[in-house]
Amino acid sequence: MPTVKLGQTALPPDVVKMDKKTALRVGPCAIGEHALFVNSFYIKRFYYVVYSDISRVYKRVAMSKGGYTGKGVFGTMAYLIVQFKDGTEKKCNFKHEDEVDLLLGQMEKDHPEIPIHSAAAERRLKEAEEKERAEYLKELSPEAEASVKELEQAKSLLKMRPGLTEALSNSARRKRASDMTNPFYIWVAVIIFAAGIIVGVLGLILYFVVQMKGAIFMVLGGFVFMLFMMSSRVLPTKERNKAAVQKEWDDAVHSMQIFLADEKDFPLPPQYAHPVVVDRMIRAIKKGKAVTVEESLAYVKEELKGLNKTVEVSQKEYDEVTTVKPMFLLCDYQ
Repeated sequence: MPTVKLGQTALPPDVVKMDKKTALRVGPCAIGEHALFVNSFYIKRFYYVVYSDISRVYKRVAMSKGGYTGKGVFGTMAYLIVQFKDGTEKKCNFKHEDEVDLLLGQMEKDHPEIPIHSAAAERRLKEAEEKERAEYLKELSPEAEASVKELEQAKSLLKMRPGLTEALSNSARRKRASDMTNPFYIWVAVIIFAAGIIVGVLGLILYFVVQMKGAIFMVLGGFVFMLFMMSSRVLPTKERNKAAVQKEWDDAVHSMQIFLADEKDFPLPPQYAHPVVVDRMIRAIKKGKAVTVEESLAYVKEELKGLNKTVEVSQKEYDEVTTVKPMFLLCDYQ
C-alpha cells in the first residue's frame, strides 16, 4: 500500500519507502530522516509529511485522567496534532499518552526548529517560567548551593539513561491506572464484548443459513460493540492486566536500582529517580522552601500530595505531575 503525501512537498516513492522502513516507530507514527509518518484512523503510518512543511507538533488530551481519580470507565484519549505551514492540521489518535510524549521528546531532539507545543501553550509556558523565576531567591546560602549542585549532578546522571526514567514513569502510570480501574467496569466490558460476539455470530448464522437479509445489521452491530470495547482499553489483555503492569513496574524499579548500585550517595530512592523530580527539588531550594536535599524531597512529596483534580495548574505543572505523581502514589510517598 503506497504511503500518501500530506502537505505541499512530495518525495520520490523509493525515498519514502526506504525512509519509512528505517524510521523510528512510536505508536502508530514514525520519525524518519526525511519525513514524519502519521496514521489514518485505522492504518498506521499511512501518511507522510516532510519536516519543512510542518509548523509545529503537539499533544492534545481529550477526557479526564480517570486513572488518577478512580472515576469513569475510560482513561485519557491522547492525540498528536501535526500543524502544517498552510494552516491545516492532522490529528493522530494514540492508544497510550506516553507514546505521544515519547514521540514529541524525540522530535525535540531531532528537529529543534519545530515547536512541540501549541501557540497558546507556548504563551502559558513562558508566563509560567517568568512567574517561577520571580519566586526564586536572589542569593542562596552555601549549603543550598551545594544541594543544588548535588541535584544537578544527579540529573545529569539520570539523563544518561533516559530509557530507564521513561520506563519508571510510564510503568507507574499504567499500574496506577490499572489499580484504580473499578473491577465492575471490567466485568461490564467483558460482558458487552461477549454479547457483541454472540450477536455477531448469530447474525452470521441468520444471514448465511436462514438467509435473513436484515441479519447483516446484527453482524455489524456485534462488531461495533466488540470494537467499542476494545478501543475503551478496559478489557484486560496480555499486556494490560494487573499481573503484567505489576511486573512492568517492578522491573523498572529493579533496573533503576541496578543502574544506581554504584552511586552510594545518589540523593533519591530508585523509585523516584526521575529528572522531573530532581527539577522540582531544585526549584524548592531556589524558592527558599528547603535547604538540604532531604528537605527538598520532603517538600516535593507534600506539594504533590496537595495537587489533585480540584487544583488548577499550568500546562508545565500538569505535564510534570502526570509524569511523576503516579510513582509517589504507588509507593505511598515513602
